[in-house]
Amino acid sequence: MSVLALIISLVALVLAIKAYQRAGGEAELKKKVEGLSSALDSLREKTADLLGKAEAALRKREEEKEGTEI
Repeated sequence: MSVLALIISLVALVLAIKAYQRAGGEAELKKKVEGLSSALDSLREKTADLLGKAEAALRKREEEKEGTEI
């Protein structure tokens, strides 16, 4: 009886794996991860550009203050 339960559970496992692969499986998950990764890279670049512009503006403002104080 336990052998029959083992066989049924193995068949169910194989069917579940096949259904997972048919529904998209790892391939779809990898595509989503790559999409998020590229979006994150784009966001990083935009943040870096924005921080660079903010730094330049602050440095310019500090130079103007130093120039007027002397």
